[in-house]
Amino acid sequence: MKACIFDGRTLRVNPRYLDPTPAPGEVRVCVRLAGVCRTDLEIVRGYMGFTGILGHEFVGTALEGRHEGRRVVGGINCVCGACDMCLANLPTHCRRRTVLGIAGRDGAFAEMLILPEANLHAVPDAVSDRQAVFAEPLAAAIQIGRQVPLVPGQKIVVLGDGRLGQLVAQVFQAWRLAPTVVGRSPAKLAILRALGIRGILADEARPAKEADVVAECTGAADGLAMAMAFVRPRGTIVLKSTVADTAGLALAPIVVDEITVVGSRCGPMADAVAMLARGEVNVERLITGEYALDDAPQALAAAAQAEAIKVLIRP
Repeated sequence: MKACIFDGRTLRVNPRYLDPTPAPGEVRVCVRLAGVCRTDLEIVRGYMGFTGILGHEFVGTALEGRHEGRRVVGGINCVCGACDMCLANLPTHCRRRTVLGIAGRDGAFAEMLILPEANLHAVPDAVSDRQAVFAEPLAAAIQIGRQVPLVPGQKIVVLGDGRLGQLVAQVFQAWRLAPTVVGRSPAKLAILRALGIRGILADEARPAKEADVVAECTGAADGLAMAMAFVRPRGTIVLKSTVADTAGLALAPIVVDEITVVGSRCGPMADAVAMLARGEVNVERLITGEYALDDAPQALAAAAQAEAIKVLIRP
């Protein structure tokens, strides 16, 4: 099969990569569409030390199993079911997990991938491929509400107007919250304003340590420092960025202001699919490019540009 390979140094398309062979309980999925994520860009910069096929956001067609012939999306964490984390109902923290396109498992920038059947979720006919490919990052946005109490009336700030920040803001709006998005792109903030979401440029923001909750979605090494400038004492910072580089950071204010810092990663795929089916988020306007699999390296280069939001790859 054709696949986009990262060997630890370079990114290239291999037209004759070995077809994957599913283990017991796994299913082959023919990839219809994949999305480029900030994590993919960070992996190319050295994050996680991953080598193999990149990509973890996808919609495809199941080739066997109970969903055979149907369009599916999939949770990216492949777990053992027997370790202490799995037995404690924390499977996304499985001690022996592999993660699609991120850790120990080839990903979605290919004509085919394999996942455990239990990870797959059927896509309703009313949800297009271009919508369904957002299920994984949308689930990550929804996860914030599972970890942090969010109620109308709170002062909530979303840092970052890129791929994830846009989705987090729309999820918060669907939950009848009133987030303010702080970003660096007038064009991206204009998309949010058209949806009725307040957005301000970072250069014009006046952080005053007043926010009850700050969702940090900048994808930048200094994102936590920026969040600390906005959150109130005893407020909560939710960290969503995964970056290869680190920045020098004074952590004393977290202690002095008794700030709660919550790491947040993957979320509920079924809830994300349902949200897309109900039309509660608008993802089409977030797509800024679509490339053939042959041009996957160019797709990642395009996704790294400042004005890009979501770039797609079609096998």
